[in-house]
Amino acid sequence: MAQHLTPLRTARLGRAVGQEPTAVSGAVLLLPGGEEVSARRPSPVWATALVRALGRTFARAGRGEGLATHAVHYRCRGWNGSEADLARDASWAADEVVRRYGDVPVCLVGVGMGGRAALRAGGHEAVNSLVAIAPWLPEEDVAAPQEPVRQLMGRRVLIVHGTNDERADPELSFRLAARAKKANRDVCRFEVHSDGHGLHQHRAEVLALAADFAMGALFGHALSRPVEDALAAPPPIGLRMPLATGFGRSLHHG
Repeated sequence: MAQHLTPLRTARLGRAVGQEPTAVSGAVLLLPGGEEVSARRPSPVWATALVRALGRTFARAGRGEGLATHAVHYRCRGWNGSEADLARDASWAADEVVRRYGDVPVCLVGVGMGGRAALRAGGHEAVNSLVAIAPWLPEEDVAAPQEPVRQLMGRRVLIVHGTNDERADPELSFRLAARAKKANRDVCRFEVHSDGHGLHQHRAEVLALAADFAMGALFGHALSRPVEDALAAPPPIGLRMPLATGFGRSLHHG
């Protein structure tokens, strides 16, 4: 359905969030949400308040490390079935980072349908980590193939999901995390209790968690104790880790 998009439109990277470093040593690619099926152009307002807040958080956290943070502007709004257009655009964006900056590690950070794109494109050779926030995943159907997880081997993976999310079923992200954890111990998942799809109630904690995880994966910063515990814990404990109120207030990245 969406095959005609490639010659007509191209994905692109937005301008670096904050001040682009003179020497880039790592990159975060922000993947906004999308729709299940749509060939329409994305809105000129490229992202939700959550994605914009993530961009500012990463730009601030990585200022001294040479971190380049870019939003990915998709060719179209839709995932579009087997075309997986948003995941294709995420992979293109990782290629573009390598073209611009050389062999630097990349962290994909996706929200909603962008979370699914981050998970699917996580196998790109430049990607060493990914954060999927409230990822939209398809209902599991015995007739349909399961969402793949083998591409996540060798990557650090963080999934964050509100337990009251009515747009993206948190149980589906738990099941995917459980399958991924069997192949890759570096998978953890945090539950934001009583929060919905936009994670408004605990936004500061979600931002701090994402930055803590990405700075550890990209630059070897010490991870916070809750993230270390979640990665080390056997399923299901490390995949249903509650995100504590106030997380991040006392974090210091070294």
